Amino acid sequence: YLDDIQHTNPELLQKFISMTDAQRRMEGVWNGRTRTYDMRGKRFAVVMAGNPYTESGERFSVPDMLANRADTYNLGDVFSGREELFALSYLENCLTANTVLAPLAGRDRADVHTLLEAAAAGRTISPDDLTHAYSAVELQEITDTLVRLRRVQDVVMKVNQTYIESASMEDAFRTEPPFQLQGSYRNMNRLAEKVLPIMTDEEIERLLDDHYRGEAQTLTSGAEANLLKLSALRGVWTDADAIRWDEIVAAFGRTQLLGGADDDPMVKVAGAVSGITEQLRRMGRSDD
Repeated sequence: YLDDIQHTNPELLQKFISMTDAQRRMEGVWNGRTRTYDMRGKRFAVVMAGNPYTESGERFSVPDMLANRADTYNLGDVFSGREELFALSYLENCLTANTVLAPLAGRDRADVHTLLEAAAAGRTISPDDLTHAYSAVELQEITDTLVRLRRVQDVVMKVNQTYIESASMEDAFRTEPPFQLQGSYRNMNRLAEKVLPIMTDEEIERLLDDHYRGEAQTLTSGAEANLLKLSALRGVWTDADAIRWDEIVAAFGRTQLLGGADDDPMVKVAGAVSGITEQLRRMGRSDD
């Protein structure tokens, strides 16, 4: 199993091609000595998982020879009908990243689910409802932390959904810049480790601001557009943000119409003529 393959060199992935065809062999190193792994006659699976974009915002693609031999699944499709379990996995995954919640990872799983349900419903829970003997102070800290993490979870999941929708769209059909900020378990864990039970709502929002501002700095382009889109998802953007977003979308549309900054001049001319023709056609429809 290989995770986060969008961060790997394609040459590494190409080494697995021989395991997906009739050869079933792979060259490797064990204890400093080269050897050939012969998998003929054995049943096995090679699983690779990754995101559509790298951290810099560049589109990632699996080498063709490997992609042609693979079954591809979109996480959003696989979890269709299991949205609640997927949402719960964000919280379960980040337990060990938070100092207050880390002890829960080694305790009865039923306690975790009971505490999560209580935090979601905003109700007080009795120590008698849990298998572990929690003190009143410990229980309060855990509950307060989970309540704050649910706001983080909500934002990260919205980012994840928007990221998947954007990544699945062909560039030719885009009406706004691609959304390349990620809502992965990694993002959730990095945020969770900084969440404290005493934090206010404003402090949680600042934490989200700081995290995704740092994430946007690694993008090769579109950082401003991505942060504005994120503000809209979070419901925190201002009138000034809305005006700036409209300007960015309009500029993006013009670039799309003209064929992009690096396209051949003749392609740009053809795009401009096509755009004028389309506008005249729309005007003719409105007159009718």
